[in-house]
Amino acid sequence: MAGMLQGSKRHTFGHAKRRPPMADINVTPMVDVMLVLLVIFMVTAPLLTVGVQVDLPKTKAKAIAGSDEPLAVSIDKDGNVYVQDTQMELDAVVPRLQAISNNNPEVRIFVRGDANVDYGSVMQVMGVLNAAGFSKVALITTQQHGSATPKPTAQKKKK
Repeated sequence: MAGMLQGSKRHTFGHAKRRPPMADINVTPMVDVMLVLLVIFMVTAPLLTVGVQVDLPKTKAKAIAGSDEPLAVSIDKDGNVYVQDTQMELDAVVPRLQAISNNNPEVRIFVRGDANVDYGSVMQVMGVLNAAGFSKVALITTQQHGSATPKPTAQKKKK
């Protein structure tokens, strides 16, 4: 031991120097995964809100501005009635809307009638909504001016 200096490190042959475990979290892979998920949700979210396929009639009406999310009642080309995306009988529409809106007659309701459905079917749905006390009912159309992609607009129902 005469050749060893005090404080020198002791060498072990054949064994690698052991490091203490790393306590830091590497967040780079987690951020990468979150960004990929964000992009996926941004792309798929508009596709999920399409709901019932309805060919809306065209009009020159201006869009209605509003901050709250309206409820949608749709009538497809076969005359089937949908609340949001759920098909139901006309008699079940009002109880469903009252349950969704917590019996709030001031909730906005957009009626989306297919351009090929008869006028009577749309008016029958609007009559049921009016009789139930819903006062903010609007008909949804697409704008007619020469844009390549039609923008949804709404017309207020006159009392």
